Amino acid sequence: MKLSQGVEWGVHCAVTLAQTAPGVSVSRRTLAERYGLSEAYLAKHLKAMAGAGLLYAMTGPNGGFRLARSPERITVLDVVEAVEGSGPHFVCQEIRQRGTAALAPEHCRERCGVAIAMDEAREAWRSSLRAVTIGDLVARLPAAARAGHARSGGPVTP
Repeated sequence: MKLSQGVEWGVHCAVTLAQTAPGVSVSRRTLAERYGLSEAYLAKHLKAMAGAGLLYAMTGPNGGFRLARSPERITVLDVVEAVEGSGPHFVCQEIRQRGTAALAPEHCRERCGVAIAMDEAREAWRSSLRAVTIGDLVARLPAAARAGHARSGGPVTP
């Protein structure tokens, strides 16, 4: 499975916003500059995260983004689904019913082993990402990142 860059960007931005004082917004320009990202492309992902209820988006001169709930209540899976969607990563095409080795439909009433294995893997992956919160990622920041946060006057993510 391959995730877009937007997932990495979204998670890092959420970690950054989790380190910001309550009620303080960070502009998309500031977030984009912090990581050397395209502001326009980042804006698309921040908007998706706001639409999913993970971020508040404020307009005006002091506008920007901030977390919509505590970092302990936002999982990595929440960010992945906001950016990528929650649809299945594998869609069985039932090729076992095609070609010269085609099985009759009555032999395909149960899902095939390939589809079952893919669904089990997807659920294990989702469960793993659901178990990690943005707060957990903030807690995992190395000491150097925390020192960098203090020197730069702003949050730094791993």
